[in-house]
Amino acid sequence: MSGKLYVVGTPIGNLSDMTPRALEILSSVDFIAAEDTRVTLKLLNCFEIKNSLMSYHKFSDDSVAEKICMRILAGEDCAIVTDAGMPCVSDPGEELVKKAYEMGIEVSVIPGVSAAISALAISGLDTARFAFEGFLPVNKKQRKEILSKLSTDTHTLIFYEAPHKLIDTLSDLYENFGERKISLCRELTKLHEEVIRTTLSEAVSLYDDEKKPRGEYVLIIEGASEKDLKEDFSIEDAAEIARKNISDGMKPTDACKLAAKKTGFSKGEIYSLISSDKT
Repeated sequence: MSGKLYVVGTPIGNLSDMTPRALEILSSVDFIAAEDTRVTLKLLNCFEIKNSLMSYHKFSDDSVAEKICMRILAGEDCAIVTDAGMPCVSDPGEELVKKAYEMGIEVSVIPGVSAAISALAISGLDTARFAFEGFLPVNKKQRKEILSKLSTDTHTLIFYEAPHKLIDTLSDLYENFGERKISLCRELTKLHEEVIRTTLSEAVSLYDDEKKPRGEYVLIIEGASEKDLKEDFSIEDAAEIARKNISDGMKPTDACKLAAKKTGFSKGEIYSLISSDKT
């Protein structure tokens, strides 16, 4: 009889957030797949849990996921955990779950703390409609493409960011989104928890060489307003936006599609105009 894969949420800082059900599962499964076995071992030791640990992280190849699944198919139960929070959300556990479903393995979730949802709840921004974007790409071209697309998204946007990248990310967000409200949530549930509710322009000037960002951040950003989207554009404005997108490395069809979404003109109209640039 096949075993089961349990996706187990763990605390993002405060160990008191560990749930009784999570403790029960981590104690009872045959083995635990962990992002960093050293981090998970500390967690298990705090709750006096002794269990077998297996490393599974973003650098693991497909054979590791297959090995885990084969053990489950042979009758063993496995729990997957990340270093903190919910596995599979901006986390390599996503691939293991996909593999498990492909191989007909039952998957069950043990809910726990999520940094994204926790930050959203205390952001003071609209929570009815939101989009989780996780970490932005490091590649400048890919980052610019994504931020350009998100600039017209009316959902509240959620990003993760590391402290050493925060200043550049805030500048990129302001450059692409303009002035919007933002909540910078850091070290949630920990001793130095902090939530800064401000605007993007003010956020850019928050940090410098003397005051450096510390801890892991969740950024909650106000979505584009309907008023912003109704801005009057001419067809030439639309073409200029498309040209800029192309100069940033986008394909002409994608550049026109994005410009059409922002200005209200059709992709065909814009493409016809920029096509005349070549003649």
